[in-house]
Amino acid sequence: MRLLDVDTLQLQEFYDHNVPDYAILSHTWQEEEATLQDLTNPASATKEGFSKIRACCAQAIRDGYKWIWVDTCCIDKTSSAELSEAINSMFLWYQQSSVCYAYLEDLPPQSPGDLDPRRFMSSKWFTRGWTLQELIAPGLVEFYDQSWNEIGTKLSLCDLIHQTTGIRHEILSGHLSLDSVTVAERMSWAATRNTSRLEDIAYCLLGLFDIHMPLLYGEGTRAFNRLQKEIIRSTEDLSILLWTFSEPTCQAPGVLAPTPAAFQHIIVLDIHKQALGILYRNWEVVQSPIIVNKDREVFSRDFKSSGHTFHHQM
Repeated sequence: MRLLDVDTLQLQEFYDHNVPDYAILSHTWQEEEATLQDLTNPASATKEGFSKIRACCAQAIRDGYKWIWVDTCCIDKTSSAELSEAINSMFLWYQQSSVCYAYLEDLPPQSPGDLDPRRFMSSKWFTRGWTLQELIAPGLVEFYDQSWNEIGTKLSLCDLIHQTTGIRHEILSGHLSLDSVTVAERMSWAATRNTSRLEDIAYCLLGLFDIHMPLLYGEGTRAFNRLQKEIIRSTEDLSILLWTFSEPTCQAPGVLAPTPAAFQHIIVLDIHKQALGILYRNWEVVQSPIIVNKDREVFSRDFKSSGHTFHHQM
């Protein structure tokens, strides 16, 4: 991975066990973000994105870190191979960081100890697909307003974050591992989030399910379909099939959900109860509810609506 020297703004590559301690930035992209190529181009020094990078460096220096990682400038996005490797590694990079600075660019300056909960919870940062893994993966997440005033941590703001995201306190505090939470529940965390590119709503979730797969920009919604197939191949958790319709439909549904939004109304019960959730749908599942043969990659379900029975096989 490439890291940025906080003193010189020079990039350096590190491999495996040679990676030093580093801080990592979580933010929402704006216009004029500074790219890897911009770091060596003096004409780009006035880009607005540089002020964010410099402020991040300044915070890292105050915290005693020499290196930071910022997605805008530490990945060569002109290389599709490097971009694919980086996105498949990103959850791990956030997880292994010493601290994650979550910069809420749309949150006005807050008075020390007097955070406006409404402003915090309505930040755009909580609506983006990529920031979901950036919230969950790091052990320490520090939140900053637009003036880089620290307003709290993932732990100290746990109640507000839970209210905003629906993510359990136990996950936010690190007392519960991701693999102990059902696939459907993890999908529900992304139900109201969005990405600029259709494919990214799948790619931004790779780390949450410990999935590695090639990036194919241009495949559109098929990316999310491909992600679900990979999840089914890698786990026995069939809660991935407990998705619901956001609107009534007269067409036979497929086996796989069209988007993470289909998991929005999954109701997750207490961890000690056997029931995983309540499934609200306009279709009544009849005959064999779920037939899954992972070896043959055949998935089928029967549905009944308005007196008609449909069989879907993929």
